[in-house]
Amino acid sequence: MEIELLKYLQSNPAAYPNNQEYEGRIKPISPTEIQQLEVKYNNGQAFPKVLKELLFLAGNYCYVLDYNIFETQEELQDAARSWLLFYNRNINRNFFVVDAYNAGDQFLFIYLDEGDDPIIRQAYLPSRSDIQFITSLLNRTLSQYIEDQIDDVKQGHNPF
Repeated sequence: MEIELLKYLQSNPAAYPNNQEYEGRIKPISPTEIQQLEVKYNNGQAFPKVLKELLFLAGNYCYVLDYNIFETQEELQDAARSWLLFYNRNINRNFFVVDAYNAGDQFLFIYLDEGDDPIIRQAYLPSRSDIQFITSLLNRTLSQYIEDQIDDVKQGHNPF
């Protein structure tokens, strides 16, 4: 697969390339696995280009996204959907979770019908009158978000 939108991730494949004990190298999933995810979560339609690139480069592990507590992308997607049910929340469009945190209270996701590089959004599941259920993250696309996270790691910050 030709990488167009996530060249920065491709050229920065490890969080700590000089650390012999923990390099933090990205790990891909196969094109076949990506196609299976498209069937299950996008009715067989192709994912946005940025998501396909992310999964191809780092679908099994990415040092700037915290989905590594799950064994597979499918497990992450199913967990987030179960959290929605638990909190009696609903997302009416096809979406894909790219990060999960706060013990099932929040996750980051993209809508799958917003072009090649969709805006990344946050779902905050507990009911609170002062916090919206779904918000965009400063109107950044997924590729911009990943680039910002990589820059944070390069500056010595924790991306989480």
